[in-house]
Amino acid sequence: MIKTQTPTGDPAWLATDHAEVRRLLADERLGRSHPEPATAARTGASALFGGPSGNFETEHADHARMRSLLQPHFSPKRMRALRPRIQALTTELLDKLTPPTDLHAELALPLPILVICELLGVPYEDRDQFRQWTQDAANTVDGTRSQQGLAALFGYGHELVAKKRANPQDDVISQLAATEGVTDYEAATLSMTLLFAGHETTVMQIGKGAMLLLDNPDQWQALVDDPSLVPNAVEEILRAPRAYANKGGGIPRYARTEMQVGDATIHQGDLVLLSITAANEDPAVFPDPERVDVTRQTSAHLAFGHSIRYCLGAPLARIELTEVFTQLVTRFPTMRLAVSSDDLVFNTDTLGSGLTALPVTW
Repeated sequence: MIKTQTPTGDPAWLATDHAEVRRLLADERLGRSHPEPATAARTGASALFGGPSGNFETEHADHARMRSLLQPHFSPKRMRALRPRIQALTTELLDKLTPPTDLHAELALPLPILVICELLGVPYEDRDQFRQWTQDAANTVDGTRSQQGLAALFGYGHELVAKKRANPQDDVISQLAATEGVTDYEAATLSMTLLFAGHETTVMQIGKGAMLLLDNPDQWQALVDDPSLVPNAVEEILRAPRAYANKGGGIPRYARTEMQVGDATIHQGDLVLLSITAANEDPAVFPDPERVDVTRQTSAHLAFGHSIRYCLGAPLARIELTEVFTQLVTRFPTMRLAVSSDDLVFNTDTLGSGLTALPVTW
């Protein structure tokens, strides 16, 4: 455990060792809430993750309720049933590609939005508007912009819930709205959280994964020669060597009580950053971690977290990534970057720091 400072200048503890990060992800003495939110250390201006969230007294119960409401909608079985539709959507998008093209704009961005819209019951024609709100909400440097984006996104969620109550359909928002005991506020909050998380991270991973593979032509060729390696390559993409990974300090947690971690005495309210990036580069777990290797056994990576906060959308993300890269390597075996990887631009003002464009040709 290392003493550090966040970009806002606040003190924090940083965990980087794989075993330690994994253990702390499962430690219920850490949470997202804070006993005195106004005085809590922050990582940035984002209204989503820049500081504490939730009620300190009820956090564990609230989190358990959220997972119990959402888990049935994201079970592996239900996600597998979506695979044919995800396959068809991917095919439709790839059918439109002509070289050169921006793989971010033509595939990485629209596919996850199409999928999450169909799953939740969000009108796809609203994508430009809610995409802007999610980008604003995720802004890490402009607090006002982040607050306004978040408020607009949740206002939109309330409108959707009202429409689903009046005209229910076969989608997640309708089912949440029809669940006994779920208020409009709760249904809107859960739905918009899913809308944000359900597309933003997958957009980022498709773009970074394509960049990673195309910047390592031997690894791209390995998949071209043997597409059965794609599921394994997806895990390597998720592990993401540092050169291709989000440079953020780590997942923020706050100590709910005083606790000892190694030689560090962490006091209640202290900010603890769990660096998934560093953990996924631990040479004790991943030999030669800087090397991209699509044959690497990477099941121990922590890209989706661990334990009580393990990402509910992990099965969906894996299906989308597997379908994308299976079709890319089989349909476009000669694809390559149209610019140097050094010239690619990342949006460093938002959570995740995804690519702004990915020019490719073949």
